[in-house]
Amino acid sequence: MTDCVFCKIVRGEIPAEKVYEDDNFLAFLDITPINPGHVLLIPKEHYENLYNIPDETMQKAGPIIKKLALMVKKGTDAEGVNLGMNNEKAAGQLVPHAHFHIMPRFFNDGHELWHGLPYPSEELMRQIAEKIKNNI
Repeated sequence: MTDCVFCKIVRGEIPAEKVYEDDNFLAFLDITPINPGHVLLIPKEHYENLYNIPDETMQKAGPIIKKLALMVKKGTDAEGVNLGMNNEKAAGQLVPHAHFHIMPRFFNDGHELWHGLPYPSEELMRQIAEKIKNNI
C-alpha cells in the first residue's frame, strides 16, 4: 500500500531504528514507546490486521516474536515483557498495517493492565462461550 507509514518504512522511505529483519518481517523501535525498548514487528507485506494475515505468515511470526521478546528483555534489563496486537480502531489500532507490540515492563513503571470484571452470571458466560464456539 503506497500511503501506509509502515510500508514506507519497509521500502526505506521513512527511517526507523531497526532491531530485526528477514525476508518476511521487520522489527523496529516504536517512536512512542510504553517504555524504552518497545518494539514493533510487522510483516513486510501489507495486511491490515490479524484477520487478513495468512496462516503461513502467522506460523512464521511466532518464533520471531519469541526471539524478540527475549532480545527486548535482555537488552533493556526488563523485569517482564508484554505482547500485544490491536485490531481495528475500537481496539486501539492506529496504523492500519498489522503489527505486534513487544513491550519491556518494569515493576512500578506506571503502566497498569486493564482490570477484568467477573461475568454477572454463569448463564451469561455459557451463552457467550456458545456464541464464540459457533463462529469457528
